[in-house]
Amino acid sequence: MGSKAPSWSDQWGNEAFGSSEHYYEDEKLKKSSGSSKAKAVASAGVDKAKTVAIVGADKAKTAAVVGAQKVKSGTFAGLKWVKNQYQKRTSK
Repeated sequence: MGSKAPSWSDQWGNEAFGSSEHYYEDEKLKKSSGSSKAKAVASAGVDKAKTVAIVGADKAKTAAVVGAQKVKSGTFAGLKWVKNQYQKRTSK
């Protein structure tokens, strides 16, 4: 099928409608200005996410400390109870 017709890229490439470089430059400017706005919004979102993560980490740390204190006090109370029970049996 060796047709002499122009290919699709020849018909619709950058040169098909004359110099379209200006069009592509305008599109790049539109995209870059939009992306800077998007970057600013994303940056604000990241800052908010960091703040939320820090607050969450602080809450988790506090919960872990409180939990560790409860385990420590519970263990101490349990060992004291076992010690008292052992002393009651051996002192009779």
